[in-house]
Amino acid sequence: MPGPSQQRELPDLAPLINQALLDPHLDQEVLQQTCDAARHFGFAGVCTNLNRLQAARERLGPPGPTRLIAVIAFPFGAIPSTLKQAEAEWAADHGAEELDVVPDFWALSQGKAELFAEELAEICALGLPVNVILNMARLPADSLSLAVDAAIDADVSGLQSGNGFGPAVTAADIRLLANLARGRCGIKAAGGLHTLEQALDMVEAGATRLGTSQGPALMQALRRGQT
Repeated sequence: MPGPSQQRELPDLAPLINQALLDPHLDQEVLQQTCDAARHFGFAGVCTNLNRLQAARERLGPPGPTRLIAVIAFPFGAIPSTLKQAEAEWAADHGAEELDVVPDFWALSQGKAELFAEELAEICALGLPVNVILNMARLPADSLSLAVDAAIDADVSGLQSGNGFGPAVTAADIRLLANLARGRCGIKAAGGLHTLEQALDMVEAGATRLGTSQGPALMQALRRGQT
């Protein structure tokens, strides 16, 4: 078992963090403060829903190191493909620089991997990096493997472990995703990621991004561990 964080190698987490702003009750002041913190620390991205996309774009300012990410069909993906595409196009037109997309799990459950991939490919064709949100806790092993290959065939740039509505992500989840991806795309650990120990575990397991609502707290914990 890894020792306390101060006894482990402490990487620069900031370029890996996607700060989540997905709480439907989040007020404007907190959104602004969190966007400011994301820029201050140099996070990889701020991830929010379509309702708050324009406010986040205004607060972050022109595109820079901290990219603005929009969630599409969040959290369950259970909308028609035409609506999902419309959401993605709207996000692209209103300042999103990346898209986190919940795929068509219904198509996957029906063995229609081609429809699963085609929907993602159409969104990828918009030209923005696309991260596909896989609900690992609900996917049998064979369906997860199929989803990973179909998503990569559709040209997604990353795979995300979950949508935050299930169990907390584990290092085993990330190792499994990394093994299935075989270096073909990025791996984003997300869901119940609150502590520095968890973040370090995810990175050691192969995560290239960390999706969390606790980015500033992680950075403060990291700095304490380095002193």
